Formats: sequence, structure tokens, C-alpha cells
Amino acid sequence: MTKGSGTAVTAWRELRERLDAKPPVRIEEPGSVRTSVSGILSPGKKGPEILLIRRAERAGDPWSGHIGLPGGRCEPGDKDRLTTAIRETLEEVHVTLPRAALLGELDDLHPRTPSLPPVCIRPFVFGLDARPAAKPSAEVAGCHWLPLEPLLEAEATAEVVIRGEAVPVPCLRPADDLVVWGLTYRILLGLRDLL
Repeated sequence: MTKGSGTAVTAWRELRERLDAKPPVRIEEPGSVRTSVSGILSPGKKGPEILLIRRAERAGDPWSGHIGLPGGRCEPGDKDRLTTAIRETLEEVHVTLPRAALLGELDDLHPRTPSLPPVCIRPFVFGLDARPAAKPSAEVAGCHWLPLEPLLEAEATAEVVIRGEAVPVPCLRPADDLVVWGLTYRILLGLRDLL
């Protein structure tokens, strides 16, 4: 998908075809907490944009303050992982995602470090016709709509504090105050591989 590739409808159709052509890798690890996240794309002035959030600062939350995608844990009432992604997006940023806007799914991911909780994350990609008004809930400190292509080209290294120690990590850094690393970084690289 390139800048000037046409309308959102055309861009979303192209991305849906690419997602359909690559069946996602599924991870089923006993004991893992099942979670889902939403990669929400909307048309922008310079091409597609994606919604990223800054998680609220909360004691005991290993992802506290991180830049990420809306999402969270599956609940017993959720029909499937897609239902989780849609419900969590509504709860976190007050954006309603119609199932018809689903473009596809990316590979399941899990943390690579044993210090993080055992979770299995399923990323869903949505393409909307217009940018919705995202409003942070108590779980979210801020919402950021970023042009997708410049974001995916903003590879860098940044120091982040992990268990009290500054550690250099690969990341996407579209602005000084926005460092996308860890699981969200890996999810966005998976999306970039399809574009």
C-alpha cells in the first residue's frame, strides 16, 4: 500500500486480500491468558492512519504507560476473540467497530520474556471509512492517530526501563514522546510485512 493508492475502500480491499492470502499463525499455550487487540486504520490526508494509545499508569501493570493498540483480556461472555477486540476497543477508547470493517487477522504473539504474564495476543486489523472520535477511558492516558507509512519507517533504538534497569530495545519512534516497542512493535512489523 503506497501513498496516493486511492480511496480508503481500495486500500482496505488490497489489505484484506493480502491478509486473506497469508493464514495467521495461531498459538495455543495451556495456561495463557487470551487477549485481543485492534489495529484500527482510517483514511488520512497523507494515506492511512492507525490509532495508538498510551496506557494509563497503574501500579502492578507491566504495560503501564506504554504505547499500544486498544485491547485486553477475553471475558467469559465473549463469543470469540473478535468479540473481545471489539468490546475492549469500545471500553478503552469509545470507538464502535463494526464486524464488517474487519480486514483480517495477524499472527498470534506472546511475550518473549518470562517476567511478563503468560498471555497470547491475537491482533485484528480494521479499516474504517472515516476517522472516529477516540476518547480515552480511565485505562487510557491518550489517543494518537498516526500516519501509518511514516510510523512503520521510523525504526530506531530506545532505552526503556525494564525491572528498574535501562535497556536498549528496537522500536518505532515517530516522535520523541512516542516509543513503540515490545509486543506492539512486533505486531506493527507483522502488519508492515503485508503492506
